[in-house]
Amino acid sequence: MIDVKAHTLSNGLTLLHHYDASTRMVCVNLMMNVGSRDESPSRTGLAHLMEHLMFTGSLNAPNYDLPLQAAGGESNAWTSVDVTNYYETLPAQNLETALWLESDRLLHLSLHDDGIATQKKAVIEEFKQNCLNQPYGDLGHCVGSTAYTRHPYRWPVIGLRPDDIANASHDEIIKFFHDHYAVNNAVLCISGHVDFDDTVRLVEKWFGDIEPVPLRARNIAQEPAQTEPRLARFTREVPEDMLYLTFHMCGRGEADYAACDQLSDVLSSGMSSRLYRNVLLKSGMFTSLDASVTGNFDPGLFLIRGRLAHGVKYDDALQVIKHELDVLVADGVTPYEHEKATNKYESNALFENIGYAAKAAKLCLYEMLGKAQPGTNYHAASINTEIEHYHALTPQLLQEAASRLFTPSNTTVIYYGPNA
Repeated sequence: MIDVKAHTLSNGLTLLHHYDASTRMVCVNLMMNVGSRDESPSRTGLAHLMEHLMFTGSLNAPNYDLPLQAAGGESNAWTSVDVTNYYETLPAQNLETALWLESDRLLHLSLHDDGIATQKKAVIEEFKQNCLNQPYGDLGHCVGSTAYTRHPYRWPVIGLRPDDIANASHDEIIKFFHDHYAVNNAVLCISGHVDFDDTVRLVEKWFGDIEPVPLRARNIAQEPAQTEPRLARFTREVPEDMLYLTFHMCGRGEADYAACDQLSDVLSSGMSSRLYRNVLLKSGMFTSLDASVTGNFDPGLFLIRGRLAHGVKYDDALQVIKHELDVLVADGVTPYEHEKATNKYESNALFENIGYAAKAAKLCLYEMLGKAQPGTNYHAASINTEIEHYHALTPQLLQEAASRLFTPSNTTVIYYGPNA
């Protein structure tokens, strides 16, 4: 059981605390309620660019890294479609250094032209390196733009085009920062060797006088229900053909999520999974084959992806996968498969929650999910009860979820490769 305490500052900042006696370190994890889903279709990639800009220095810390390194710490960050996360790990006695740095860049970030120009170049180069100059680099773009028609999940976190970043004006970047980077739009978790009272005192000292800002209601274009199957072909000069199947599913906090997640494990987790045993080994049509869920806050995707063996035709490979899904819908999941998948999920979750830094990020994520989707009843302490959703599943519930998920009208097929 992970013990978590919560405290809300008068300015709206949510503080979470977890005491971990097994370490002399501490993690400061600041999660902002903003991701690429908050961008405009004409100006994508801003959330990721802002992640870069948060390390360009602030009024009282022109070089963000030097004070942190002097305190024996290190930092990093990541951006997703739903949130942006920043974290520092350092010796517990130097916690105040990280709090000073985080509060100063939230209040006085140096968004000057030279810094913006430098980070624009870095992000554009990252786009070119990851999406344009390596095999399969634009696969995420192809999948998103085919599976989604309206929702901003249709573009990846890196953005739709390098020009969106290149052409972003100074005023647009400033506005994006001020619209989203507010204490009342954040969750802060302190995890490690520091007690709750000291944590509250220090956070109040460094964040308590930051003024909240009025937050605009989200106006995210919702994805209409898919009513007919889709097929898209993308001819690319890559080593092997790729086959993707996507199915629209619920969001991370909704009732069907655990069932969809477990179905992905039944299909592809381990050498006893159905896709591995019945398709990969027996058909000889694939060199790799797996299934997963995106786990997004808003309704996401159930993905099946396979790398085709040389000379295999797309249509033949597709029929083999569809047959396996039809069997799953018709016959359901066995009690053994359900029990094995549940035990594996629980084991993985326990291992993931060992580290103080990993716990800090997950606590923030659960709390943020509840804030972003109020009807889901999620909060930080849900980290201890999430497994209950999986234990509550039954083979019948899993079969019903599969029958809703794997329907022809909800199927998008993508052929990607030299023979598409």
